Amino acid sequence: MEYDESLLCNEVWPSSPVVTEHHHRMKYQKKNCGSDCGLSSMYTTMEDYEEAFTICSEKEMSYMPQSNYSENLTTNNLVTARFRSIQWFIKATSRLNLSLETVFYAANYFDRFVSMNHCIGWKYWMVELLSVSCLSIATKFNDTYTPTLLEIQMEDLDHLFESSTIQRMEMMVLEALGWRLASTTAYSYLELLLTWILDSLKPPLHEEFIARLNKLLLRAISDKNLLEFRPSVIALSALRCNLKKSLSPASDANLHCILISLLDHDRKVELVKCQKIMEEQSAVDDSLYNLIPRGLFHHCPSSPTTVLLKARINFSDYLVDFSLFKMRDQNIEVESTVVKKRKREKEEE
Repeated sequence: MEYDESLLCNEVWPSSPVVTEHHHRMKYQKKNCGSDCGLSSMYTTMEDYEEAFTICSEKEMSYMPQSNYSENLTTNNLVTARFRSIQWFIKATSRLNLSLETVFYAANYFDRFVSMNHCIGWKYWMVELLSVSCLSIATKFNDTYTPTLLEIQMEDLDHLFESSTIQRMEMMVLEALGWRLASTTAYSYLELLLTWILDSLKPPLHEEFIARLNKLLLRAISDKNLLEFRPSVIALSALRCNLKKSLSPASDANLHCILISLLDHDRKVELVKCQKIMEEQSAVDDSLYNLIPRGLFHHCPSSPTTVLLKARINFSDYLVDFSLFKMRDQNIEVESTVVKKRKREKEEE
């Protein structure tokens, strides 16, 4: 079965105050990025910022995993598997030179799908198939360049899936998510929030500030302990942790007042808790997250020998039983070739 690389989404996108990813990436590539980057022209008053922030805040809850997701990960022994998937998203996105925002979309699709699933006894091939499918969907949604499915699977996976298998998994994910892919993630808030924060920093500090901020956010989406927090809280917590290292106490206090004024009482309480966890994380060795030094992706490809020596399990369509993915409150009927074959055999007997 030939894979249709033109699998696109017909979602009607709600208007968003966030600048396009292309604009964001071009900003990163400029050596001196200050108010001359054109970002601050989007919003002229504090009321504009507040309105844009409110638009994002109003829709963020509808794109979060279902309640008790963190506890369910522990119950189903998926904490380590999820961490490995997020790290694979980061590495694969870096290797393929894709948008950093794609990592956050893929992680969001992964979390939402797993939170809807009541499968008992996840197998690792299921996690890897889901991961490949989520990253593939995210690249189609967010990037101008879409790598082939073989390119996506080139490194760091234990299994290799056929295109037709991934296509069927993609359809299952898309239907489970209701084709709602324009997720509001912590990364979605950066363009809006950085617009005025960068004006408080000297241009030579911009690149370093953004690189540290990206590391904080990548660390945040990798940590199951932060899954309970809303994207807006995670974004503001990362900014607060970063500003402490970049501004004078007076400037930091002034920006802190502006940032927390955007939150209601409940999220202000969450901000304190989330920021504390992030600060504790910052004290831990971050060698796993040194993928974007100086604001740019950096990938060290495996040697040909390493790639050849790594054993890969090839999963053909007939080996994949899609009925193992049991969706909660979803009318998704995707039968595997194995199940269909067994039915035909019984009918012939």
